[in-house]
Amino acid sequence: MTADPLSADPAAAHRPYREVTDARGRVYRIGETDHDILGHSRTLMVYLPWIAMMAISVFEYAYGSAEDTLSHAHGWTQSNTFWILSVWVFFQAGIAFPAGWLREKGILTARRAMYIGSGMCLVGFLALSHLSNVLLAIVGFGVVGGLGAGLVYATCINMVGKWFPERRGARTGFVNGGFAYGSLPFIFIFNYAFDTGNYHRVLDLIGCYVMIVVFGCAFFFKDPPKNWWPADIDPLSFSGNRKNATSLAKNPPATRQYTPKEAIRTGMLPLMWISIVMTAGVSIFGISFQVDYAKQVGFGPLVAASSMGVMAVINGIGRGVVGWLSDRWGRKPTLVFVIVVLGLAQFGVILAGEMKSEWLFLFFAFLSGFGGGAFYPMFAALTPDYFGENYNATNYGLVYSGKLISGLFGGGLGSMVVAAWGYNGAYALAGGVSMIAAAIALLLRQPGRSGADALTAQPQPAG
Repeated sequence: MTADPLSADPAAAHRPYREVTDARGRVYRIGETDHDILGHSRTLMVYLPWIAMMAISVFEYAYGSAEDTLSHAHGWTQSNTFWILSVWVFFQAGIAFPAGWLREKGILTARRAMYIGSGMCLVGFLALSHLSNVLLAIVGFGVVGGLGAGLVYATCINMVGKWFPERRGARTGFVNGGFAYGSLPFIFIFNYAFDTGNYHRVLDLIGCYVMIVVFGCAFFFKDPPKNWWPADIDPLSFSGNRKNATSLAKNPPATRQYTPKEAIRTGMLPLMWISIVMTAGVSIFGISFQVDYAKQVGFGPLVAASSMGVMAVINGIGRGVVGWLSDRWGRKPTLVFVIVVLGLAQFGVILAGEMKSEWLFLFFAFLSGFGGGAFYPMFAALTPDYFGENYNATNYGLVYSGKLISGLFGGGLGSMVVAAWGYNGAYALAGGVSMIAAAIALLLRQPGRSGADALTAQPQPAG
C-alpha cells in the first residue's frame, strides 16, 4: 500500500514513504530516514534527552543532601522538608498522563513541553531558595517544580521510545539512567559547599543551570510521524541489522497501536500500574530510610553517606545495563529479574544490620540501588512494546502515574511501619512487597500475541 504523501504533513510531500499493514492490521510507515525528518541522525534524540534528564535529577536524588541546610536556613522541621519532597514526587509523576494526552492531541508539542518545563524548574529552585513559608515552598518547589520536572521527564522518555521502536531497551535505559547519576555532582555540592551563608546563591545558580540545559536541548526536539518505522529495518521480516533482528525476536513490536482505553481493557496496563506502584514504593522506601537505618545500626557517617552515593550511582548505571540486557533477554524476564533483586536486597540489608557488617551493608546498598532504578526503563520500554508508539506518551503516563501512590506508600506509610515494627520489620515488609510485584510481573503478556507466535506469523504487504 502506498500512501498519498500529500495527505500527511506538507513537508512529507518531499519525503516519499509507503505504509504497509501486517496480518494483524498494524501499520508501518517506511521509506523515510531519520535524516529526512530531522536533518540529522536520530542518535541526537538519545543524547539530548539524556542531558536534560541529568539536569533535572538534582530535584529528587540530591534533595536529601540539602535538607539539613534548608531546615536551618528557613526554620523548617524534618517533617516540613519531607512533605516538600513528597508533594514534588506527587506532581512529578502526576503530570505524565495529562502531558501525554496533550501531546497526542497535538495541543502540546515535545519542544513546547520542554520549554515550559524548563521555566517551571527554575521557579521551583527560586522558591526553595527564597520562600521560608513552608506552604509557599511546597507550592513553588513541590507543585510548580514537580510539574516542570515531570514535563521534562515524560517528554524525554517518550521521545526515545518513539524514535527507536526496533531497539529501545538500551537507549531508554541509558536516558533514564541520567535521572539518577546526574545528581552526583549536586550531592557533593550540597554536602561540602552548601551552607546557610551561600544557599541563596547556590540554589539560584542551580535553577538557572537546569533551565538553560533543558531549554537548549528542547530546541532540537521533534517527534517522528505516526507509525514511523526505521528505513533500514524491514518490518515485514525484521531483516537488516542483525542486532536489531535479535532484539525484535525477543521483544516483538506491538500487534497494533492501542489507545489508552484499549490498553486498559487488555488488562495488561492495570497490571503494569499495580506492579510499578509496589516496586517504586519499595525503591522510594530504600532512598528515604537507608541512611537513617545505617546510623541506627551504628555504622559510621562515612558508611551511611557512601551507601547513599553508591545507591544513586548504581541506580543510574543499572538502568542502562538492564536496558541493554532486555534487548537480549527480553523485556519481561529482565523486569522480573530486577524486581526480585530489589526484594532480595531488602532482606540483605536486615542481614547486614544484624551482623553489624559494613561491607555487607554496602553490597546490599549496591543491589538495592541497582534494582531500585532499573525497573523504570523496563516499564518505559515495555509500554510501547505492548501498546505501540502512537499513544505511548499517554499510555506510559498512565503506567508512570503509579508513582503517585508510591510516594506516599514508600515514604509516609514507610515511616509509620518503621515506627510500629522497627527497621527490620519495615525492610522485611518491603522485601515481601517486591516479591509480590515480581509475581504480578510474571502475569504480563503482549496483547494480541501468544507466546508461541512471537515472530512466526510474518506480516504481509497491505493490498
